[in-house]
Amino acid sequence: MLDNRFYWGTIRKAVVAFGNIFNSITIERRDGNGTQVQLMKVPLSYAPKQKFLTKIRQQPNIDNQSVQIVLPRMSFEMLSIDYDPNRKVSPLNQSRTVNSSTSASAAYAPTPYNLNMLLYVYAKNQDDGLQILEQILPYFNPDYNLSMKMIPELNLTNDVMVLLNSIGFEDDYEGDVSTRRSIVWTLNFVMKLNFYGPVTRQGIIKKVVTTTYDEPDLSNRQQRMIMELPANTLPTSNYTTIDSFEDF
Repeated sequence: MLDNRFYWGTIRKAVVAFGNIFNSITIERRDGNGTQVQLMKVPLSYAPKQKFLTKIRQQPNIDNQSVQIVLPRMSFEMLSIDYDPNRKVSPLNQSRTVNSSTSASAAYAPTPYNLNMLLYVYAKNQDDGLQILEQILPYFNPDYNLSMKMIPELNLTNDVMVLLNSIGFEDDYEGDVSTRRSIVWTLNFVMKLNFYGPVTRQGIIKKVVTTTYDEPDLSNRQQRMIMELPANTLPTSNYTTIDSFEDF
């Protein structure tokens, strides 16, 4: 079963697609008169929360540091992968594409899994964090759909549901309030992925013969119907009806 090598990059594509959702968030800062004084894009990277919190703790005094972590910023990470029995379909179903007049490519029904992702929003004041959060939440009610090309060979595209499950909040003080403050929002997402097996080559059914009967005991044959493709052509709806006693 496992001797057929294949790799569709499903998890890699999902992680990249997830990051692209949040890659263009900006915040603005205004003075007391309401005039915009700064507009900045929020940096995004793939990294666990603990990595950033450790860096913040290593630089406790914001006033005495020439280089520091610029806040706000965001990071995300993959947490776990769980099987999803609620989306299971018959394993005999296939996705197919016709390659030529004699062959087609096919893949059996995928196996459903949930990819759990965490998005972290780091800020040094509440307004920055709330600006970022408010640009995310309206699009998840509570899900958002992504189109992902799963198997290029089949030109197969899935609509992947990204579900926002929960939102957590931390307000972390290091030392007194005048030194360094880190506010962390944690958003828990689930991506509904499908994992496909190898693609196989199959022949195309080009001729179908059907016999119909008039009597329940099948003693009186009425006709035979032949549906056949001409040579070197792709499937069509053309067919020929043959009389029941004709030699074909």
